[in-house]
Amino acid sequence: MRVLNLVTTAETRFFRQQVGELRKRGIESDVLAVPTSKEFDYGRDSGRTAMDYLRFVPMVWRASFGAYDLVHANYGLTAPAAVLQPNLPVVLSLWGTDLMGRYGPVGEWCARHCEEVVVMSEEMATYLDRDVSVIPHGVNLDTFQPRPKREARAELGWAADEYHVLFPYPPTREVKNFDQAERVVDDAAARLGERINLQTVSGEPHERMPLYHNAADCLLLTSDREGSPNSVKEAMACNTPVVATDVGDVRERLSGVSQSYVRDSTSGLVTALVAVLEAGTPSDGRRAARDITPAKTAQRLETVYRKALEDS
Repeated sequence: MRVLNLVTTAETRFFRQQVGELRKRGIESDVLAVPTSKEFDYGRDSGRTAMDYLRFVPMVWRASFGAYDLVHANYGLTAPAAVLQPNLPVVLSLWGTDLMGRYGPVGEWCARHCEEVVVMSEEMATYLDRDVSVIPHGVNLDTFQPRPKREARAELGWAADEYHVLFPYPPTREVKNFDQAERVVDDAAARLGERINLQTVSGEPHERMPLYHNAADCLLLTSDREGSPNSVKEAMACNTPVVATDVGDVRERLSGVSQSYVRDSTSGLVTALVAVLEAGTPSDGRRAARDITPAKTAQRLETVYRKALEDS
């Protein structure tokens, strides 16, 4: 099988991982990215202009006459170009903000014109009036695995005997709600009478992220909306406790995981964070993370591809 992949940027880590795993299964993938000289942030939809996406349409049209079996549009804003080409069945993957954010109507409209649609969580599925496949991005358990906390902190230069809470996003990314994270940490510190360091991390090579997860006492997720946040699955793989808002598939992922909590209010998040820090023990999230590996994601995507071919 040969697939034409459409993507906003070919450098997106989990997209590269997805293509690599599919190739292991004998599925060849050519990648066509939306043209621009700017850096794309899929969480803010700020790296492309309307003209960039218009220029993308004839590029996809021409490519669709190549020797491909189907086109896979990754991220909702690539979908119009996919559904406008005349030759190939379309699989659309929606990642979260592209469906639940500013440009959600684009993804919703395009989803009605695709053979198959993939979403990251059951919550996302409720936004669409059609059958979909729920396939979250997988986490590499070889990269993300537990290591001694003191060793990780020494490598990062973090104080060994203080609390450290990880917020692995840019504070300026509004959907991640950094202001609430600050309130939660400040209130938890006041309740404990101890210093809590809120560690924001962005722009680091992905290979270094296991170091941050293992150095932290807890991952704090205060997002307003999510699909299937990779940071939560990565923390789970490292047995790092998680305290999170009830977004995307987080509640499902953390079901039965020790030292991890999903709460609906700031006060609930504070109470949960205090409980995690006072306990001072790792979670058992790695056990649950074994079901969401990149290899399993690729296996399920192949099934979707074959169904799209049958439907076309």
